[in-house]
Amino acid sequence: MAYNDTISSPTEISAQKELTEEEEIYKENIIDYYKNPKNKEELKDATVSTKGSNPLCGDKITLHLKIEENNKDKTIKKATFQGTGCAISQASISMLTEKIENKTTTKAKQLTKDDIYEMLGIPISHTRSKCALLSLKTLKKALE
Repeated sequence: MAYNDTISSPTEISAQKELTEEEEIYKENIIDYYKNPKNKEELKDATVSTKGSNPLCGDKITLHLKIEENNKDKTIKKATFQGTGCAISQASISMLTEKIENKTTTKAKQLTKDDIYEMLGIPISHTRSKCALLSLKTLKKALE
């Protein structure tokens, strides 16, 4: 099931089970990030721009990072993205850009799939895991 412009039920976002009240709030947050993404823009002076895709769902993203070197490490000064796809993939990359901004590349490299799932806050079905983790996969590729 691909996401395009609408989300008609909670089962499209999470595994087929009743969501808790807290998970319902997170689901609404995901929908808000999808409809009103943060940091969705091209970054013309990016140090690195990396593309990622999930052909099964049609998700496509480009992650732009402005990285500055300091004495001991490199810092992600700005993170933006461009892309299209399902609500989960677009919310995940939008949330991730907020999470990594002003963090060192060392800290960003330490992020795990559990961090992404926690950030999203709802159960992610096995079929949606590639959508949720596309942001992390693209980040890791960008930081190589």
